[in-house]
Amino acid sequence: MAARIAPLSPPYAADVKASLDKWMPPGSGLEPLKLFRTVARHPLLSERMRALGSALLGRSTLPLRTRELLILRTCARCHAEYEWGVHVSAFAAAAGLDDDAVRATTRPGDTGGAPLGDALVLRLVDELHDTGGVSDATWTGLAARYEASELLEMLAVAGFYHLISFVVNGARIEPEPWAATFPALSKG
Repeated sequence: MAARIAPLSPPYAADVKASLDKWMPPGSGLEPLKLFRTVARHPLLSERMRALGSALLGRSTLPLRTRELLILRTCARCHAEYEWGVHVSAFAAAAGLDDDAVRATTRPGDTGGAPLGDALVLRLVDELHDTGGVSDATWTGLAARYEASELLEMLAVAGFYHLISFVVNGARIEPEPWAATFPALSKG
């Protein structure tokens, strides 16, 4: 499907270039992601989203593995293949997520034999997605492993990536050519 809102293309106005440069990791030399170039069509929204996204990615208090499990499961539950694929390609290996763990993020309700800590994180996302809340059992399990500030951040990460998923899906942002795609799910 074609993009509903085309991402900006170079050459960029000076203020747009400065904004896009803030979205990308310093010194990456990469073209800004299509998501960032699309959101840049609304400068105030871009500025506000970038600030929160930067805090959740660049200043996270969560272990990288936990953060990426939250993001991947949230994006998968929202059918946001664009953002799921970007995160798989950019962060999964560094987060210690092997192919089985990555595939498991695309199977709602399935914790795929994941270690208990990972299973609780996946269950948190599923419960938030399905009910808008968290069961006492899941919360108790997570609270035994994480500080209150980390629990709040987990809720914020899931919420932020719902927002990102809605933008990606609603605007029909086209995939990055280098990003992973959802695995084919077995029919068994």
